[in-house]
Amino acid sequence: TVDNQRSEARLNCAVPVEGKQGREFERTKTLDISRHGIGFLTSQPIGINQKIPLEIVLKPNTEPVVVIGVVKWVRKIGVSDQYRVGLVFSEIISGSSTRLDKYFTSKRWENNI
Repeated sequence: TVDNQRSEARLNCAVPVEGKQGREFERTKTLDISRHGIGFLTSQPIGINQKIPLEIVLKPNTEPVVVIGVVKWVRKIGVSDQYRVGLVFSEIISGSSTRLDKYFTSKRWENNI
């Protein structure tokens, strides 16, 4: 097992990712999210340090926060065709870090994290 090196709590977030058919994110599902990163499963290996733009919808019917994430680690899951990926947010393109802070602060309060 690999030691958990997370510096902050993550919220479970099992939702499918919208990606273009035939591309690396076609069959991807998020697993967890924090103020500074996201974990997901994918059927395609992704390169370490690859930059990935993401739109994160924090609440229904609101504008997404658009970030650039950087892949920090990738692990193959046993004998499956799945990879567990850890990505850290490196830049906020649209939206604000304040919205992310408020969202995660409210979620920690709700879930007593």
